[in-house]
Amino acid sequence: MGLETLIKRLKDIMRKDMGVDGDAQRLQQIVWLIFLKIFDYKEETAELDDNYVPIIPEGYRWRDWAVGTSLKDQLTGDELLSFVNNVLLPVLSGNEIKDENGKMIIPFDSTDERSMLVKSIIRSSSNLMHNGYLLRDVVNILNEVDFSDINDTHQFNIVYEELLKGLQSAGTMGEFYTGRAITRFGIDKVDPQIGGMLADWACGTGGFLIDALNHMRAQVGNDPDKQRMLQHAVRGGEFKPMPYRLCVTNLLLHDIELPDITYGDSLDQKNFADYKGDDLVDYAALNPPYGGVALESDLKSFPANLRSSETADLFVALTVKRLKKKGRAVIVLPDGFLFGNDNAKVEIKKYLMKECDLHTIIRLPQTCFSPYTSIATNLLFFDKTGPTEAIWFYRLDMPDGYKHFSKTKPMRREHFAPVDEWWDNRTEIKDADTDTYKAKRYTIDEIQANGYNIDLCGYPTAVKEILSPEDTIRNFMEHRATLNEKLDKQLHDILALMEGQQ
Repeated sequence: MGLETLIKRLKDIMRKDMGVDGDAQRLQQIVWLIFLKIFDYKEETAELDDNYVPIIPEGYRWRDWAVGTSLKDQLTGDELLSFVNNVLLPVLSGNEIKDENGKMIIPFDSTDERSMLVKSIIRSSSNLMHNGYLLRDVVNILNEVDFSDINDTHQFNIVYEELLKGLQSAGTMGEFYTGRAITRFGIDKVDPQIGGMLADWACGTGGFLIDALNHMRAQVGNDPDKQRMLQHAVRGGEFKPMPYRLCVTNLLLHDIELPDITYGDSLDQKNFADYKGDDLVDYAALNPPYGGVALESDLKSFPANLRSSETADLFVALTVKRLKKKGRAVIVLPDGFLFGNDNAKVEIKKYLMKECDLHTIIRLPQTCFSPYTSIATNLLFFDKTGPTEAIWFYRLDMPDGYKHFSKTKPMRREHFAPVDEWWDNRTEIKDADTDTYKAKRYTIDEIQANGYNIDLCGYPTAVKEILSPEDTIRNFMEHRATLNEKLDKQLHDILALMEGQQ
């Protein structure tokens, strides 16, 4: 199965369907199909145990309607559309349908955790395709993937990652995708260990969670106890249905049998003071949405002094609260959090530095989230080991040969190599060209004296000199004289060369 070929085939088919418009809708269409295929493969594997009872009832599993023993047996055209729209999706949502005798029945009435996972995914899904023959073509392409083949599974993971990257160019959908260079670097430095729990309460498509699983999977080996621990190593929350479906499917692809992802608002699950026990985690890694306006229910869940209208600020406070003692965390935040001086933002920074050791802030190049956004961002690393005594700042500059990152030249993990080298041997680094610091340590006393403005070691900005009209004209005349002199010399050399050839 060729990676680029598969993606191109899927897109080319859906472009022909009048019900699917643009990359975002193509992703919405394909994700619930992928989910059902993967879930059915997991079911078939589990059924090797004679005691296993399938979750999805017979007749509604992928193998029952999507495969077919021959082309003649395959549902297609209007028949397929009618089945998907009027039977399959309603049944898997847990709704009533009419049986052959016209009686209303609920074929899928189970309420166990895995059943409820299926229902939550399908309830937030819909079939956007209008052409049943094109839908059959999409289904058949997905049927070419054999999940029992390790190489096929690996390739499909890559395909899925490519589809997720498509979110970056799918309008506002890009907010749910954090580049793998950033998630991998963040997880490397938080260093989650098997046996612990890592959470992302704004998980989007699950980038941080997948990299945390991969990081911990390297510690598992053939130990069956550790393999079981890995099944419960990550949890997340997501407010929007599309990234929620993408994340759950992503975790299923990475062999998590029952993804622990809550669909809903992570900020108002409980009153702030009530988080304890199982609510707390060993590690946290998240990229909360920027510019989000907190709902009234969100604000009421937080203490009065921490009620920022900016949701990213509330996620900082929530992470501090839900981190266990000695826990470690990384959060991606915009510059506004660093220099913000409104009361709630300052109080949240005070709370963070009182409860945790905010030991490192990495300033990221402005285009690292291109093409979705050019908002300047930062990585904040903190441990719940005691109050902050000092913060190290490090400015990660653009790599050589890059003016900016883009869709064709994205940020890569190796671009963090200068930070990796500096991380364990920290020294202050002064930028000789601009007389600013590229890396510097600031004590908590200096931070407090600066009003908790932690917009430090930032990127230098060029200062434009505004000249008077007289100076502007004089500079122009001098520049023109220099150009005329160069032009006269070149003409003289050309004439000399021509005379020498005569």
